[in-house]
Amino acid sequence: MAIYLTKESKVLVQGMTGAEGMKHTRRMLAAGTDVVGGVNPRKAGRTVDFDDRAVPVFGSVRDGIEATGADVTVVFVPPAFAKTAVTEAADARIGLAVVITEGIPVHDAVAFHAYAKERGTRVIGPNCPGLITPGQANAGIIPADITKSGRIGLVSKSGTLTYQLMYELRDIGFSTCVGIGGDPVIGTTHIDCLSAFEDDPDTELIVLIGEIGGDAEERAAAYIQRAITKTVVAYVAGFTAPEGKTMGHAGAIVSGSSGTARAKQEALEAAGVRVGATPTETAQLVLNQLGA
Repeated sequence: MAIYLTKESKVLVQGMTGAEGMKHTRRMLAAGTDVVGGVNPRKAGRTVDFDDRAVPVFGSVRDGIEATGADVTVVFVPPAFAKTAVTEAADARIGLAVVITEGIPVHDAVAFHAYAKERGTRVIGPNCPGLITPGQANAGIIPADITKSGRIGLVSKSGTLTYQLMYELRDIGFSTCVGIGGDPVIGTTHIDCLSAFEDDPDTELIVLIGEIGGDAEERAAAYIQRAITKTVVAYVAGFTAPEGKTMGHAGAIVSGSSGTARAKQEALEAAGVRVGATPTETAQLVLNQLGA
């Protein structure tokens, strides 16, 4: 089992013919992902060769869905075109849009998230590494060879920390790893993933990675307390971040006492979540909980 992405998923890549799209489409294919097409109106009708597979290019997401039955799109377009790309995907009623692009204006993100939600399209991101169900499919830029299929579910704001925890817990393995992104406005949240992992029978334990800024982790803690029965282990990045300075992600900024790592840790621990002081300590907490 997995959440959001399985071996049955059929994936389109918006921006596949660009440099980043080409590179990561090749990596997704190598991971076993069923990439059924790219989208570029100027190159519709062509095919792109990736090692032993030729992938067709469609003029629109709708054309790609009609021709292939695609249910996932991965967005690699530049920031200025991201709103149009996600809106197009939502108009085509695709089930999942994974927005890798960083630097998207907040007002654009607000607009396309609302538009997609109205049309039943789940958005992951923007400014995220995507998601991977090891051994089944990979939608985004997460390295596919650093872990294996297993019984841990992972949801993270940070791409780099996603990779680190995947590697440190590689001997146990993961059901699905979801990088939700660190922008102030994102689609799929910690709570969405917690709920999905709670319902996934093959996810035994959930790892939650947060960071300074906003109140997403506090809201997740409240949700864990009232709705999650599975063990949750967490790590919060940013204990040493200076006040008022954006740290890496656009949403990772502390103002006064709001959004601090300490406040998030306290909220999570009050909900019964074990919180590691470092990524490595967090991985050890997971191993201890699983008796590994």
